[in-house]
Amino acid sequence: MGEIIDKAKGRVKQAAGKLTGNKKLEREGERDELKGKVEGVVEDVKHELKDKLE
Repeated sequence: MGEIIDKAKGRVKQAAGKLTGNKKLEREGERDELKGKVEGVVEDVKHELKDKLE
């Protein structure tokens, strides 16, 4: 669930950064969104491994 929040938070920060011209906020949003994507992949892998081991 945290990955969804991180991705959404990242998109909001990116949009706010673009609107205000704040490149730092925009980059921070990109990092948050990427973090959420990575967390999602890790969760998918964990579920796949669990299914294979059962």
